[in-house]
Amino acid sequence: MPPRTLVESGPEAQARTGRSHASRHERRSNVRGVTPWLAVQEQLPPGGSLAERHAAATAAGFDGLELRDADPGRRPEVEPLLRSGARLSTVCPEAVEWIGDFDPAARRRAVDRLRRQLEGLGALGGHGVIVPAAWGMFTRRLPPFAEPPRTPEQDRAVLVEALAELGTHAEAAGVLVLLEPLNRYEDHMVNTVAQAGELVEAAGSDAVRVLADTFHMNLEEDDPCAALRSAAGTLGAVHLSDSNRHQPGTGHVPFAAILATLAEVGFTGVLSVECRLRGEPGPALQACGGFLRGLLASWPPAVLS
Repeated sequence: MPPRTLVESGPEAQARTGRSHASRHERRSNVRGVTPWLAVQEQLPPGGSLAERHAAATAAGFDGLELRDADPGRRPEVEPLLRSGARLSTVCPEAVEWIGDFDPAARRRAVDRLRRQLEGLGALGGHGVIVPAAWGMFTRRLPPFAEPPRTPEQDRAVLVEALAELGTHAEAAGVLVLLEPLNRYEDHMVNTVAQAGELVEAAGSDAVRVLADTFHMNLEEDDPCAALRSAAGTLGAVHLSDSNRHQPGTGHVPFAAILATLAEVGFTGVLSVECRLRGEPGPALQACGGFLRGLLASWPPAVLS
């Protein structure tokens, strides 16, 4: 089966089609049963170049790669891959500063860096840029069990302000901002899909959505499938990782139930594998791709809702 093409995005695509970002995503959300795009993070497949890693990913059953960096300065490396017909879905940028940073100057730098990621991914025709509130900055759940320097209300105000600004940039670039809740040991601000959904609604932009991660959901959600149903209207992407942080199929996350729930709610976003690989990269990736493709084979045929 040839790889499926993502909905066109970015300013160049808008100029060709004359259609707005919002209308593209609205039309896609009216189609139920479209098998989601299946990606894997670019560092996981074996290979010395981006092209070799993309080839290894597609050979293992994936549609393409989730990038770790979509800064416009990387375009010369990525462009030959696009000319060959490849499509890139999402980007999960590495960072040391966050939109929920306690330091206002660091927050400003984080937003500016993410704006470049949005612009870069839009030019590549991608889907969305993944953004946590913070990662590893503070937790109440590990020693010294202290309280953060801001109140929850102040945290919320900081995050809504940043998401609203990034939403404006995302609309201009024709892509999405994907807010990812992390577990309580990695972040103190946004831990559940419901918390992320409330912030997405408050940001007031159709270009800001939720990314749900099965590893974090396994720790934070009483019922992951119920959480996905409740977030159906704001869900833009899902990270796939098992309970042990290895590839899907090696732990106890109920992936069959999770994918069935996503099909039930008409999910049309991106599924991407973010994990550590157990075993040698080549065989581990093949096993992971085969496992997920087997589950996606039961995805219902496309119908207009």
